[in-house]
Amino acid sequence: MVTARNRATPAGRARASSGRGATSSGGRGGAAGGGARRGPPPRQRPEELRRVAQNRRARHDYDILDTFEAGLVLQGSEVKSLRSGKANLKDSYARVERGEAWLLGFHISPYTQATDWGAHDPDRPKKLLLHRSQIDELMGRTQQQALTLVPLSVYFREGRAKVEVALARGRKLYDRRAAMAERDAARDVARELANARRRTG
Repeated sequence: MVTARNRATPAGRARASSGRGATSSGGRGGAAGGGARRGPPPRQRPEELRRVAQNRRARHDYDILDTFEAGLVLQGSEVKSLRSGKANLKDSYARVERGEAWLLGFHISPYTQATDWGAHDPDRPKKLLLHRSQIDELMGRTQQQALTLVPLSVYFREGRAKVEVALARGRKLYDRRAAMAERDAARDVARELANARRRTG
């Protein structure tokens, strides 16, 4: 068979080994979001990247300095609830403890069809999957620069649950007011331009 010949070659062995690792977020047992990447989630077709939760106040309360994409370890019933959009990032935050990254305060509602033994704790800490170098960087910068780890959004990419985590600095009250005024001004300009185009059209 073609598959057997591919696996007999070095390239085939590399391709075969690349499929080993964390369980897919669509799996039945423990679920993981796979590898990690730096920066915002890549632009993809809507069916490949589907957001299920968003922290809308994060960019209002914090200056976002850097972002990371992390995998997310979930239980089976959590995956099903998350796919239904039954999750809330409002009071969540991330932390590095004992060399591991964790997402805390992320609420995933219980799955209604789960039995007692299959049900999950809605607010249990959830492990984030990041490379060792990324975890070390996050731990160092949060300790040395007094930064905060803020989850921005949770989404499915190619069937795997992912979290966009930001290194952020909290804004003071006057910074927030200035940011709101700037957004309001930009919105007013956009509205005036749209009205002008309609009048001339």
